[in-house]
Amino acid sequence: MRLPDEITSDRLRLPLWTPGEAADILAGRHRDGWHTDYPRQDDRDAATMYHAGDPWAPRHVIRGTTALGSLGFFGPPEDAADGVPEVEVGYGLVEEARGWGFATEALAAVLVETDRAGVRVRASVEPENQASIRVLAKCGFTDLRGSDEDGHLVMARPLPAP
Repeated sequence: MRLPDEITSDRLRLPLWTPGEAADILAGRHRDGWHTDYPRQDDRDAATMYHAGDPWAPRHVIRGTTALGSLGFFGPPEDAADGVPEVEVGYGLVEEARGWGFATEALAAVLVETDRAGVRVRASVEPENQASIRVLAKCGFTDLRGSDEDGHLVMARPLPAP
């Protein structure tokens, strides 16, 4: 199960982080081509899980030539209780980029590839994060699984029928 190193949509590019970029993100260092508010704390947290060469690692969300945030998985897929490979996704954008549909577009583009790989995707979201809940709903996350130990809603997106 491999995802492309770069995933694209109409307005966005989603390349995997390089080892050097991951080190800069972890350290909170800024690079040319990154929005002035990127990396965010969530991006730095994601960098702690980075493994070079992992197609399930974090990716930049880039519009034009500017990285606006990140999207990635919390490790490679693992078989769920029903035997279907499943992975958890996380994403976030700098505040200035919110409300333009970029998170929905980025997640939808990644879901095309996870569907192709036969991998179901789930997400955990704070119940008060209505914007993220809308993103998940627009992307087909219809399976509400309750909440996790932190009180986050756990939602999953069923794989499309073959």
